[in-house]
Parts: sequence; structure tokens; C-alpha cells
Amino acid sequence: MTAAGLPVAVPAQGLPPRVRIHEVGARDGLQNEKGTVPTEIKAEFVHRLADAGLATIEATSFVHPKWVPQLADAEQLFPLLGDLQGVHLPVLVPNERGLDRALALGAHRVAVFASATESFAKANLNRTVDEALAMFDPVVSRARENELHVRGYLSMCFGDPWEGPVPIAQVVRVCRALLDMGCDELSLGDTIGVATPGHVQSLLAELNEEGVPTDRIGVHFHDTYGQALANTLAALQHGVTTVDASAGGLGGCPYAKSATGNLATEDLVWMLQGLGIDTGVDLGLLSATSAWMADQLGRPSPSRTVRALTHQEQ
Repeated sequence: MTAAGLPVAVPAQGLPPRVRIHEVGARDGLQNEKGTVPTEIKAEFVHRLADAGLATIEATSFVHPKWVPQLADAEQLFPLLGDLQGVHLPVLVPNERGLDRALALGAHRVAVFASATESFAKANLNRTVDEALAMFDPVVSRARENELHVRGYLSMCFGDPWEGPVPIAQVVRVCRALLDMGCDELSLGDTIGVATPGHVQSLLAELNEEGVPTDRIGVHFHDTYGQALANTLAALQHGVTTVDASAGGLGGCPYAKSATGNLATEDLVWMLQGLGIDTGVDLGLLSATSAWMADQLGRPSPSRTVRALTHQEQ
């Protein structure tokens, strides 16, 4: 049992006072689930996450149902979230058709998802890296014309299961292309969880050298080798203030079998609270939400913090 008042907040020098958590549990976290999660459960999950204080919650993805069957109910889900006030609900759009669907439902934030490597671009989008960028260009342009906020996801920024280590210059080139086409922010994805802190800081430094400002960068770490929190701290030390995380540590990647779960939002919040960094998140409510979702899925949460705070068994 954890005593009240823990973790003790002990601020460290050189870290931001506040971090914005980009919650991906309802989309990235659930997309890999084999059993179909009912639309009403997804909607309740998002509402519970909002009640816990998360202000950016990725809601769903407007991809073709055969790509990600779990998210085939996007048109039914999104209207159920219309009562949420002051909460950003970004959605993924792979192409102009996806953008049309998002616009029809009144989405205000969209995201495109590129790859730093040719192998993953082929596996995920059946295109080369440059062909994918060409597909995204009109999507981003039209989104901006409609005054939507656009996020650019970039997968395989640190390592690729087919190609191995990914050269930093290769990652920087695609990041620069996404910004140049009009993306408001980037999310650097460690899709298979092979990043280490020095690698994180080297990539961030090179992005800065090539004109990509830190305030346009978010980080998205997977915990395959237990490095997600260490890598997050390295990014914070560099000045990054946007961190992607998934409630309860849900998720992986359906196109990269070596990708395990995302960084758990609760584990992130525990660390940030211990560093005296504000997130606006109620850790108790968030942990209870993830425990509830774990019950819906029929298995314990992989988040260490959820298990510690809710006494779930491994």
C-alpha cells in the first residue's frame, strides 16, 4: 500500500515546470486488441480519462476498417465525445478520404503518420517514404485551410526491426519534410523501444541544428527494454514539454511485431510528480480508470504504478 503524500516532489534543475501529456490509450492503446471493444466502453474510457485531468486524448483513427478493425466505429464513437469541454480530441487521418470523414464530424485536430524507414513505410502504408509524404501533402494543406491543428507522427526514429539502426540524418530529413508541408508539431516514435537517453539527446540536438525547434517536438516511447522513462527524462532535459503516453501502458504496433506497450501514463505521471512537474492529472483517478479498462479487457494492467496503487496482481 502506498502512503499518502508520495511520491515526494523534489524538483531537479533544468526541467520544464509543466508537461503536456498526449494521451494515446483510446486509439494507439486499443488498436491492437484482438477482441472488439464496444463503442460505449471506448467512449466511457475517454470520458474517464478527461475526468482524470487529461486535456489531450487521441480519440480514434479514420483509416479503412480492414487496416485497423478495432477502430472501424470511428463515426459512431466521435459524436459520443461531443460533450467534452476543453479537451482536445485529435484523430488520425491517413489520406484525404480520412480527412473528409474527420471534417464531416467536426474534428479540430488531426494527425498523419509517416515513417523514417522504407521497410516500415511499406509495411504500414504500402508506399515508399517519399510516396507517403506526397500522399500527406494535400491532407495537411487542406487541414490547414480548414484551420485544423496537424500533428505529424514519425515512426522508427531510433531503430527498425528490418533495417536495424536508423541514421539520425534520415530521421531529420522526414521531420523537416513534415514541418515544411505544414505540420504544427511532430511526435518522434521509438516504435520498437530501442532508444537510449544519449541517442534521444543526439537526435533532438541534430533536429535543432537543422531548424526544427524543440517546442514543435513531442516524444513517443515504447518500453520494450524498460527505457521509456529514462528516454523521457533525457527529452525533458533537452526542453521537450510534450510526451505521448498510454493509460495503463496499453498498445503496441500491429505492423511491427517486436513493438511492445507504450509508456504507461501513470508511470509517467508518477515520475513527473516526483520531479515537481505539473501535468494537471489526478493520478488516483487515472489509475482507477486504467484498472477499470483492464477489467474490461480481462487482464491486469501492465503499468507498475497502476498495479501498485490499485493492488492488481501481475
